[in-house]
Amino acid sequence: MATITRKLEFAGGDGAKLAARLDLPAGPVQAYALFAHCFTCSKDIFAASRIAAGLAGQGIAVLRFDFTGLGSSEGEFASTNFSSNVDDLVHAANYLRDNFGAPELLIGHSLGGAAVLAAAARIPDARAVVTIGAPAEADHVIKNFTADINRIDQDGEATVSLAGREFTIRKQFLDDVRGASIDDAVANLKRPLLVMHAPADQTVGIENAVHIFTKAKHPKSYVSLDTADHLLTKRADAKYAADIIAAWASRFVSRLDQKLDQAINVVRVSETGNGRFQQAIQTGTHQLIADEPESFGGLDSGPSPYDFLAMALGTCTAMTLRMYADRKGLPLEHVSVDVDHKKIHAEDCRDCEQKTGRLDRFERTIRLKGDLDETATQRLLEIADRCPVHQTLERKSKIETRLGA
Repeated sequence: MATITRKLEFAGGDGAKLAARLDLPAGPVQAYALFAHCFTCSKDIFAASRIAAGLAGQGIAVLRFDFTGLGSSEGEFASTNFSSNVDDLVHAANYLRDNFGAPELLIGHSLGGAAVLAAAARIPDARAVVTIGAPAEADHVIKNFTADINRIDQDGEATVSLAGREFTIRKQFLDDVRGASIDDAVANLKRPLLVMHAPADQTVGIENAVHIFTKAKHPKSYVSLDTADHLLTKRADAKYAADIIAAWASRFVSRLDQKLDQAINVVRVSETGNGRFQQAIQTGTHQLIADEPESFGGLDSGPSPYDFLAMALGTCTAMTLRMYADRKGLPLEHVSVDVDHKKIHAEDCRDCEQKTGRLDRFERTIRLKGDLDETATQRLLEIADRCPVHQTLERKSKIETRLGA
């Protein structure tokens, strides 16, 4: 399924504008998720962007954002800490709930995993929590700059190099992560938990996953990420994580486990909430998307209503010709139909009964492949006009409308 990404911004815990992206499915949103990235990373890191795209492709909209002072967000990183990250998460959840839909799924990568565990109690809508390569305690991040700890404690701050970039770490950050306990949050989570971790993770050891899983109460699950690295830099690893999350969450998140109403015997069209015009179409076990082009104010995520009308004429024509050719034993190898719809002035149509105003004109081009003589070809063109949709379009129809419950 195609996806749509929207750039957004909202106020974080200290009021700074936080940059965000909302990855939306092209079709109906089955659930909303909130994604927290790793320490000093951003919303656009491979793990975040690829997992979000993977989940959106399965109907789960994902909000990912840059914590205060990181990526494209405002604020000073040196003034942030683990507690402020948790506050940012809560504000992100509030923004998502108020503007799109309640975040039923919380996903955190690395330190972001510890953050979603700590924030879950303050996000009542969350039905399930997922951690990916998460540390069992927030102070695990100190290992990234062990050589600078004494200098930070003595001088109050220090500039440290992390992943080739320089960051200012202040003593208040150390004090905050040292005082943050994840154990109580995990033990009192009261939500289904999925722990995902790579056994050979060189950044956050597998013993962290063991600790979190042991502290958590059921329902809880563990999935090994096998040979993946900590940042899930391989596309296949990120896709695997997204597929597992979607399948696991279907047991706990509303609408993900709802099957299509196979008994429906009409075409049902309903707004998806994505953009101004996007519609979800259901008929039997089939689902489609209708939309308008961007030039008309739509998302261009699906055919327009008139596109569907042209499709109906084209498919009906091709099917009718195939049925006739098979019944008569004609050597028709392949048929294709092009349909072009236009609005024209009635006065420009010489053989039309309507002489004023505007009318719809469907230009149909039929291509026939096979050892057909001129008589057979001409007969097939005549049969094309007997296509039921063709006849429906050319004669007047009656449409009755009533208000449903």
